[in-house]
Amino acid sequence: MKKSIVKTILMLMVINLVFVTAAIAQTPAPASAPAKGGSVIENIAIVIFGSGLVKWFKNGGWAMWPILFVTLYALAYIIWKFIALMYGKIRIDTFIDTIVPLVKQKKYKEAEEYAKKTRGPVAAIIYAGLQKIDKGVEGFEKAMENAAMIEMSFLEKGFTELSAGITLAPMLGFLGTVSGMIAAFEAIAAARAVDATIVADGIRIALITTQFGLCVAIPVQFFNNIFVTMVDGIVIDMQRASEAVTEALVESMA
Repeated sequence: MKKSIVKTILMLMVINLVFVTAAIAQTPAPASAPAKGGSVIENIAIVIFGSGLVKWFKNGGWAMWPILFVTLYALAYIIWKFIALMYGKIRIDTFIDTIVPLVKQKKYKEAEEYAKKTRGPVAAIIYAGLQKIDKGVEGFEKAMENAAMIEMSFLEKGFTELSAGITLAPMLGFLGTVSGMIAAFEAIAAARAVDATIVADGIRIALITTQFGLCVAIPVQFFNNIFVTMVDGIVIDMQRASEAVTEALVESMA
C-alpha cells in the first residue's frame, strides 16, 4: 500500500514538472532575464531551467521532447526505486540477534510478531516461514522459499524501466542526429552550394540531440548499477537471516 502511494506522489510530481517544462517550446529567444511580456509559466520555466538551458533545448529541435519524456520517466523510477530499496534495508545484525534467541527458546509466536512488525523483504520471508512452523523445518524452509521468490520479484521491479531509459535516450538522440544531418544536406541541395552557415543549423541539431541523449543515459546507467548493488546486498541479508533462523529452529526442535 505504501509503495503504491509513493509511486502515485512521484507520478504527480512528474506531471507537474511536464507542465512547467512545456512552456519551453513556446518561450521566445531568452535574454539574460525572463521576458516581461511572457506568461507566468514561461517566466517560471526560464527561472527554473535557466535561459541557457531553454535556448539549448529549443535549438535541439523536435527530438528533444521525446528525450525529455524519457528523462522524466526514468527520473520517476529512480526516485521510486531508491525509496523502495532504502525502505527494504534493515539492520540485519540487530534483526538476527533479536529473532534467533526467540526461536531457540521456542517463543515462535513472539518471533513471528517481531518479524511481522519489521519492514522489508528479509523480515517478510522469515515471517512467512514462521507461519508454517507447525509443519516442521521442511515446511518452514518451503514457506521461506516461496516468500523469497515473491520478494525477489518486487526487488527486481523498475530495472526494466531503467534499462528502457538507458537504451531509448541515446537512440532518440541518434535519431535527432540523423534528422539534423538530413536537414543540413537538404539545405545544401536547396542552395546548390556548400557553405558552413547553410548547414550550421542542421549540424547543431544533430550534436545537441546526441548530447542530450547521452546526458540522460549515463546517469540513469549509474543509478541502475547502484540499485543492482543494493538489491544484491538485500539478497545476501535474506540468505543470512534464513540460514540463521533455520539453524536456530533445528536446534530448538532437537
